[in-house]
Amino acid sequence: MVDYRLMSLLKVVETGSFTRASVQLGLSQPVVSQHIRQLEEYWKVKIFEHAHNRFTLTPEGKLIVRYAQRMAALSAQLKQALKNEKEQIHSLTIGITPTAESSAIIEALAAYTNGLDKMNLKILTNTTENLYGMLRSYELDFAFVEGKSADPAFRYMMLDTDCLVLAVPPAHPLAKQRMITVDQLKKEKLILRPPNSNTRRLFSASLETQGLKVDDFNVVMEIDSIASIKDLIRRGFGVSILARSACMDEIKKEKLAALSVENLSMIQEINIVYLKDYEHTDLLIGIVKQYNGMQRK
Repeated sequence: MVDYRLMSLLKVVETGSFTRASVQLGLSQPVVSQHIRQLEEYWKVKIFEHAHNRFTLTPEGKLIVRYAQRMAALSAQLKQALKNEKEQIHSLTIGITPTAESSAIIEALAAYTNGLDKMNLKILTNTTENLYGMLRSYELDFAFVEGKSADPAFRYMMLDTDCLVLAVPPAHPLAKQRMITVDQLKKEKLILRPPNSNTRRLFSASLETQGLKVDDFNVVMEIDSIASIKDLIRRGFGVSILARSACMDEIKKEKLAALSVENLSMIQEINIVYLKDYEHTDLLIGIVKQYNGMQRK
């Protein structure tokens, strides 16, 4: 059980207001303020800076909040685990990036867990950076990400390799080619993922090896949603650099065509990432086997 004073702190941070926090907690505002003062006295630090009727977390406050979030997540997991133990249900919370979500991973997860008794699965889609944060705070059991982090707290199990391709509509003049040049790509209207996405980072890094940058191209839109990008491509509004796995279904159905870009090596690993104290690696091995079996069909 998480200390009630830490719960008050987390609610203040979540709502951005002592008043709103007190209402949601069913406490008076002076009581919530007292909880914060007690935490400051206990840890001998200042949690909030107050200026012009606004407050922000101090560096020490941010650290306390980060650990409080972990404690809250662990407490919630323990509560769920005890409930699952009583009902003989196994629960998993899994993170996945937007790119991985568009591949066969979801299907493999469903197929594998379908064969297990009383398995409850919760899948959350988020950016790679946010997924790592959720893993650190024990909000996730494991996640599917592209590439690896240098953080020693994590372990990895490789699921597959993927590559970036130029996705174009089937009627596009270049659709019948297997590869295009960078100069040809410069003439196209590009619809790209945001700069903080792994797809964009890999594309930018590949360009840099050739002395190029994204600004050298005609980028007409930046969209986070892969589904929206594919829809715009099919409707002729532009072309995009996407992971092949993210548009494999459309390629098979001939709704999109995929081309390589000459001299750009855009290969990446798809990994299962988990904290080093995660104990159920046999489950991860089973998921990998399920995925590989489906890919061979």
